[in-house]
Amino acid sequence: MLALTASVAMTLCAIGALAQADVPPTNDLPDPYPVTIAPWGHLRQGMTWGALNSVAIDNDGASVWVASRCGANPDIPPGESPYAYDSCAGSNVAPVMKLDSSGHLLKSFGAGMFIFPHKIYVDRDDNIWVVDARSANARERAKYPDAKPKGHVVVKFSPEGKVLMILGTLGTAGDPPQALNEPTSVVTAANGDIFVAEGHAGQYPGQGPDSVGRISKFTREGKFVKSFGRWGSEPGQFKTPHDIVLDARGRLFVADRGNMRIQILDQEGTYLEEWKQFSRPSGLYIRDGLLYVADSESNGLPFAAHPGWKRGIRIGRVEDGKVLYRIPDPLEMQGTSAAEGVAVDARGDVYGGEVGPRQLVKHIKSKTPD
Repeated sequence: MLALTASVAMTLCAIGALAQADVPPTNDLPDPYPVTIAPWGHLRQGMTWGALNSVAIDNDGASVWVASRCGANPDIPPGESPYAYDSCAGSNVAPVMKLDSSGHLLKSFGAGMFIFPHKIYVDRDDNIWVVDARSANARERAKYPDAKPKGHVVVKFSPEGKVLMILGTLGTAGDPPQALNEPTSVVTAANGDIFVAEGHAGQYPGQGPDSVGRISKFTREGKFVKSFGRWGSEPGQFKTPHDIVLDARGRLFVADRGNMRIQILDQEGTYLEEWKQFSRPSGLYIRDGLLYVADSESNGLPFAAHPGWKRGIRIGRVEDGKVLYRIPDPLEMQGTSAAEGVAVDARGDVYGGEVGPRQLVKHIKSKTPD
């Protein structure tokens, strides 16, 4: 009976995947955000934004947390990946910042702790989690040979910046429980369980079955429970699980960017369904029954071709996945732009963390459309 149940489940998974295979582009949708402020936020004199996709809303519903890549990034040579150049290597800037609802800087911390801040998350107890997606590359090691190991970790802070927990080993890519491999995002469940998405490079050309594409689960105390998923395109497999969130029912939503889909799983890693109607997802945020999905890559890079689809932030219902609105990429199809990280405050205003333009953007909501 167990074997039959598993077979039926796999069949249903395959049917669901096929049903999503030919989803028409969801481009022509209303935009209920008539005002965009770009860049948004007031930094201290002499500070500049670095590339950032790490943006979250405080539990007060109004304050904004970001983790910038320190603002000291050199110009990226033509043809080179921003992944290799945008970083906090050698910087004394505190990249973790809290802004009030008017964009004024309230506090900052984390100087000298990170290489590549990739996700910031606020848990139910107001703790701040920051994901550092990689260690120093060869160019950075040569330039800063005495730098301490950093990266491939998830750091939990108190609201005042005290380190409470570190998952992974600083500067070391590997497997749990000792290490993490290119962590991209983190979320905590109602019982405190911690879920970490791993495998940033999985979408890039030349990657294969030896690449990482998984979700790792830990207890509230940071004890490793298990990992699920691997590199690939089948149900429950991932190519760059770039972000992860939980809905009110406790389901995991994973931005499986390289496969141009959102996968929905239970907290044991069981595949439930996938959605392709939100395009190529980089960032996810859920508030008040709506799912906000940032697509920053479609057709902007040779390996990210998604014919017919336009970039931007798509907004749909968590209940059934129906896409209702799209905030367009302000540059549309010119280069790599648009928000990669996304967060939404209690008013419904949307914040986009933009890697290419290196800025934080605020989209101000109008009255709710009919």
